[in-house]
Amino acid sequence: MDDSHAEHHRSGMHAPEGVKKKDLYKAFAASLSGTSLEWYDFAVYSAASALVLGELFFPAENPHTATIAAFSTYAVGYVSRPIGGIVFGRLGDIIGRKKVLVITLLMIGIATFVIGLLPTYQTIGITAPILLVLLRFAQGVAVGGEWGGAVLLSSEFGDPHRRGFWASAAQVGPPAGNLLANGTLALLTFAMTEQSFLDWGWRVAFLLSIVLVAFGLWIRLKLEDTPIFQMLQERGDRAEKPVTEVFRTQRRQLLAATMSRIGPDVFYALFTVFILTYGVYNLDMERSTILAGVLIGSATQLVTIPLAGWLSDFVNRRVLYGGAAAAAAVWSYVMFAILQPSDFGTIILAMVVAGTCHSFMYGPQAAFVIEQFQPRLRYTGASLAYTIAGVFGGAIAPLMFTLLSGEEANWVPVSIYVTVACAVTLGGLLLGRDSAPAEDMEYLEGFAQEHAADRAE
Repeated sequence: MDDSHAEHHRSGMHAPEGVKKKDLYKAFAASLSGTSLEWYDFAVYSAASALVLGELFFPAENPHTATIAAFSTYAVGYVSRPIGGIVFGRLGDIIGRKKVLVITLLMIGIATFVIGLLPTYQTIGITAPILLVLLRFAQGVAVGGEWGGAVLLSSEFGDPHRRGFWASAAQVGPPAGNLLANGTLALLTFAMTEQSFLDWGWRVAFLLSIVLVAFGLWIRLKLEDTPIFQMLQERGDRAEKPVTEVFRTQRRQLLAATMSRIGPDVFYALFTVFILTYGVYNLDMERSTILAGVLIGSATQLVTIPLAGWLSDFVNRRVLYGGAAAAAAVWSYVMFAILQPSDFGTIILAMVVAGTCHSFMYGPQAAFVIEQFQPRLRYTGASLAYTIAGVFGGAIAPLMFTLLSGEEANWVPVSIYVTVACAVTLGGLLLGRDSAPAEDMEYLEGFAQEHAADRAE
């Protein structure tokens, strides 16, 4: 491309040459809808762990003990992710992004639907929590392969100079899924008695996931694979042993990408999972009140995440991300200090500011993570970074928060834990590299030339 054309290309949000605009928008929708489903399922489980699963599947004399047991199964969904990252990441770099994303979508959708049908401990005894843990494990494996592919699906159809914005499609999934999940649970808790919710109401939220599965599959099956993967395939540039190659040649990149994710994961668990338990059991809030606060915080992220991704295309991505990590560490202290059970306005303020701090880490994160790796190793590298960080970040965070706060609910150790996690993120950002759009442009220009030749014929 000549300089003037390249400049024009960088200035807009349109598709690169050779890529149909409708395919770019379909890729964005496929990325967003798929990760929304994944996180709807995860968020339903997370909220249910805080509200009912401890009581129904892990009965104990002390509610605090039952909650710890429920959060332990929450962690299983993270610990199993590296398996998905290795298996599906490898497949994504070998057979393509689209095929893998169809498999992961089906896996998590079926697992979540079956959780909604599970008998409780009272009905089948110890078999109930065992089945719950196995299904949670399956959810985690699927999510381990989903995220890297979803990010690549939207970003590899889009302009690499606007990678922050296009990659943020997958990042909107967690708040969208969280919004849907907590919105569903809030409606159920408003619409029925507490006993009805415990008896059967919580199941409805899990069973509804089948609708999202159908929609996500419909979009993904209509989409071709990304232009960059098509060119990798055409040129024979695909990695034969991507997992081995990442560990052999991309160790610094993997460490940088993994560390960068710890702070956002831990902070997200703080204001969407732990805060539910803290609000209900330690501040004597109504379940519906604290759920509504989390709901409003998630709703603002639908705007602030793509905004942060877009902004990271115009300023240094690592600096924006790092500033947000520092702000999140500070807010973890302020949020607990100002929370008052009788003041709903303060609850909303706490959740909205927390969501915004998280957004300005999470919006640029997808682009930062994938641009650490060469295109031929991206699915594997990004999936490994995502899943390994999940184990050390999001998996143990709710459990650690519960243990650190103790029965007296001392929030200071919790905030210190968040600060350490954000410091790890800053270290990862210092280790990482800045964006290198030229790596993608080489493949996209080849794709454009080939499609121009096809049209000429």
